Amino acid sequence: VQLQASGGGLVQAGGSTRLSCAASGFNFDDYSIGWFRQAPGKEREFVASVRWSGGTTSYVDSVKGRFSISRDNAKNTVYLQMNSLKPEDTAVYYCAARKQPTLTMATVQYDYWGQGTQVTVSS
Repeated sequence: VQLQASGGGLVQAGGSTRLSCAASGFNFDDYSIGWFRQAPGKEREFVASVRWSGGTTSYVDSVKGRFSISRDNAKNTVYLQMNSLKPEDTAVYYCAARKQPTLTMATVQYDYWGQGTQVTVSS
């Protein structure tokens, strides 16, 4: 089982970037996918999640209206489009997979984790 997050980097405040999470080694269609982030000295926090069908999504309040999660089951990939970025969005972003149809913000409810990708937003 592997989740490979990519697309991070240095972005100016107000800018945009898109993260990708490529999955392999399991039946991707059966899993809900979440994005989390962890800033230095802080706990890992939920950002967004999408059901296996792609029809239902959930976001933390701080990113609503700025971030958008989507998935392409044919490519076994989930995306996180990040717009209007702020310095406080700076963190390592992780994707995770959960073999349940319901969405959750709880990190302990996810079965598999990727290695993370750094996003740095400069002011």
